[in-house]
Amino acid sequence: MLSIYFIDVTNRDGEQTSRICLSKLQKTVINWMLDKMGVYQSEMGFPLIPHERNYINANVALTRGDIDNGALIRRLQLSGWTRAVASDVQQSLEHTDLEHYQVSISTSEQMLQWKFRNRFSREDIINMMVEAVAAAKEGGAITVGTNAEDASRSDLDFLIEFAQAGKAAGADRFRYCDTLGYEDPGRIAERIGTIAREVQMPMEMHCHNDLGLAVANSCAGAVACCEAGQDAYINTTINGVGERAGNADLVSCVLALKYSAQWGQSGFLSQAIQLDQAWGISKYVSNAFGVPIPINQPGVGANAFAHESGIHADGALKDRANYELYNFVQLGRGEPEQVPTGRVITTGAQGGASGLEYVYSQLDLGFRDDEHAQETLQLVQLANLHNQAPLTEEELWLIYHYPEQVRQILTATA
Repeated sequence: MLSIYFIDVTNRDGEQTSRICLSKLQKTVINWMLDKMGVYQSEMGFPLIPHERNYINANVALTRGDIDNGALIRRLQLSGWTRAVASDVQQSLEHTDLEHYQVSISTSEQMLQWKFRNRFSREDIINMMVEAVAAAKEGGAITVGTNAEDASRSDLDFLIEFAQAGKAAGADRFRYCDTLGYEDPGRIAERIGTIAREVQMPMEMHCHNDLGLAVANSCAGAVACCEAGQDAYINTTINGVGERAGNADLVSCVLALKYSAQWGQSGFLSQAIQLDQAWGISKYVSNAFGVPIPINQPGVGANAFAHESGIHADGALKDRANYELYNFVQLGRGEPEQVPTGRVITTGAQGGASGLEYVYSQLDLGFRDDEHAQETLQLVQLANLHNQAPLTEEELWLIYHYPEQVRQILTATA
C-alpha cells in the first residue's frame, strides 16, 4: 500500500537556522526520539564538515549496538546532506559511516542567473547531479535522494528531466524543494502529481513557511504523489523551526494527515508514526533550542486544549468532541508535571560523586563501582559544558548506557 513517510530535517535544516543551534548530544537525543516516534529518516547533518563527523559516526554506531548494549536507534535511517558535487560526496563517504545521502543543487532560472552567475547551464546542473549520485552509489550508499533547490520556481519540464536523469543514475527519490515557501496547495499538488506520473519515482516535499503554507503544501503534495501511484515523503522539523519563517512542522503534518476532512480519510499516513511521542519530543526540542513552543501551536501549544469561553467550556466538558478535534492523550499529554519546591540536587560541570549518585538513583540507576561512577561523572561534566544547559533525564540516561559513543559525540574535530 502507498504511504506517506516523514524525513525530519531538524538536525540539518532546522539546526542551520540563524540565531539558534544544537549541541551534538542534543542532536543525538533528537535522533533517538525521532526513532521512538516512528519517523522514517533523520537528515542528521553535514558529513563534509569535520566537526560533524564524530557525532555522525557515533550515531551510526548507536544504530548497530555493541557487546554491552543493543541498538539505541532501531528503525530510523540516518542521512546526510551534501552539495551535488562528486568530490563532496566522496569525502563524506571517506570520513563517515553514513549509508544514506541527499545531494542538492539549484534548478531555477533565478538561481542559475543570480546565484551561479550563469556559470552553469541546465545541462551542467543535471551532469553535476548525476555525477554526485554515481559517486554516492559507487561509494556504497544504500539510498540517494536528489534535491532540486528552488523547485517551486523552476520550469516543470526541466524538473521532470532532472528527476528522470537522477533515477537513471540510481537515485531513489526526488526532493521537490519549495525553498522560498512560494507554493500554494493547489499548484504543488498539480506539479507533484505530474512529476510523479511522468518519472514514476517516490518524491519528497520540502516546504518552507514564508507564506504560512508549509504544512498545507507538504500534505497536499504528498497526497497528490500517492494518488499518482508513488510513495511520498514529507520533510519536517520539530516545532516548525527552520530558516526564516521555518519549515513544515512534524506534529502539524501528522495531525493534518490523520484528522483533516479529506487527507485524514486517504489512509496514506505511515502506520509507523507514534503520535503519543509528540509532546515529549516537542518539549525537548523547545528546551534544546531555547525557543518556546508558541501558545497556539497545533497539538502541543499551551492553549491547544484550553477553553475559557462559557459556551466552549460547557461543550468540552459535556463531550470532548464538541470543541476538540483530537484527544490530548493521543499526543502524550495529560500527565501532571511536577516541579520541586524544596531541596534540589543537580549534577553537571561542577558536580561531585554524591550528587551524581543521588541524581542517578532518581532514574533507578546505580554504579558498579567507583571507577564506573567517576567515568560517568567525567562525561556528565563534559556534557554539561557541551550543552551549556542543565542535562535532561534522556541525556543522563544516554551517558550512563552508551559512554563510548557519548565520549565520541562530545569530541569535536576541526
